[in-house]
Amino acid sequence: MAAVRSKISSRALSSEDRLPSIRSFATSMGVSPSTVVEAYDRLAAEGLIRARRGSGFYVAGNAMTPLALAETEPRRDRAVDPFWVSRQSLDAASTALKPGCGWLPADWMPHIALRRAMRTLARAEDAMLADYGSTRGSLRLRRLLLGRFAEEGLETSPDQIMLTGSGTQAIDLVCRFLLRSGDTVVVDDPCYFNFQALLRAHQVRIVGVPYTPSGPDADVFESIMATERPRLYITNSALHNPTGATPSPQNAYRILSAAAAHDVTIVEDEIFADFEPEPSPRLAILDGLNRVIRIGSFSKTLSASIRCGYIAARKDWIEGLTDLQVATCFGGPSPIATELIAEVLSGGSYRKHMEELRKRLSRARREMATRLDNLGIKPWVMPRGGFYLWCRLPEDHDSATLARTLLEENVVLAPGNVFSISQMAAPFIRFNVAQTGDPRILSSLKRAMQIQHPSP
Repeated sequence: MAAVRSKISSRALSSEDRLPSIRSFATSMGVSPSTVVEAYDRLAAEGLIRARRGSGFYVAGNAMTPLALAETEPRRDRAVDPFWVSRQSLDAASTALKPGCGWLPADWMPHIALRRAMRTLARAEDAMLADYGSTRGSLRLRRLLLGRFAEEGLETSPDQIMLTGSGTQAIDLVCRFLLRSGDTVVVDDPCYFNFQALLRAHQVRIVGVPYTPSGPDADVFESIMATERPRLYITNSALHNPTGATPSPQNAYRILSAAAAHDVTIVEDEIFADFEPEPSPRLAILDGLNRVIRIGSFSKTLSASIRCGYIAARKDWIEGLTDLQVATCFGGPSPIATELIAEVLSGGSYRKHMEELRKRLSRARREMATRLDNLGIKPWVMPRGGFYLWCRLPEDHDSATLARTLLEENVVLAPGNVFSISQMAAPFIRFNVAQTGDPRILSSLKRAMQIQHPSP
């Protein structure tokens, strides 16, 4: 009875789904058929399932309860729960210090270019300001993306690209398109914590592959492909979140080969690609969008307020994904958002903005690494670009404890285990170097570390 209740609450079984036959369920549970008969009869008496003469047992139409994501797996410590950590960053007061957040400060963004684009859009036709977006989004922006892809060596056509409301929505659409409840999905360990949160919403099984300075552990990845039979592998390209590491060419080749051997689709999130000084190996380019789906957005480089993402994939998959976007959003992303982004990208200001941003972040990474070193906190790798430092704390320090302590001082941190499927990253913490300029952050961190382990 508990096993059936668990399948229903996790949505492995939905309303009107047929339960396993008595004989097959008895075999899988290691019990006698009479035990299953009694369990089914009791569940039917409770109204959770119902019998159909000559057909078997089915989940009752009123058996499903609302999906509470926080209850879909054992409750974590709040300091390392993806939902709670996300809320702390997004809902923090303007006075809060946020070295653990995942975006650049407002004054680092290209406001002059954005305001100029807004003035241009203000003169657009009325339809631009009032109508729904087309199902695949602005053709102008898609063509600009085609040009950017071509510069990397990825040849695509307009019907292989669609725009979405955000990068997160892009992943959500792909999950809706390819996954079913109970499927297995592989992610990096550690990985971007909202990958975990989103996959929990899709009721899938998550398996982590250890991430190394040169990419996912290829030996472990090959073993997972063979033993777990996953449907998807979701990863960051270019600058990995949270580690900042970059896959090597050899690693990328082995990952693609293993995925191909076991018919696994790869979702490659390239949201940090423009922060690289020069392009690193990209799975989508090596694969040619055969089994790799490329997604991205402009939230990190232009504005998190003007939301727009994209998906690049096989033509037939884009067709299906477009239908899903119509079903769930009735049209593509906001025409105002997409045309505003296209206006900025089409000028020379975006390239100049990114050049200056890369230089500024390079200085910030070096300076922050030096200041952290004075506290005994060491970067796991020194990234080639981007704004994250994945750091190891001194021995016996716990990042979740530090996060709880600093939150009382209005400082939001990102402790290691919020990113880790295996929960083996307690000694690690992710810093956003662009958000660490305020000297109160390091002084608060130093005090918290002394409280955790006082000096003799």
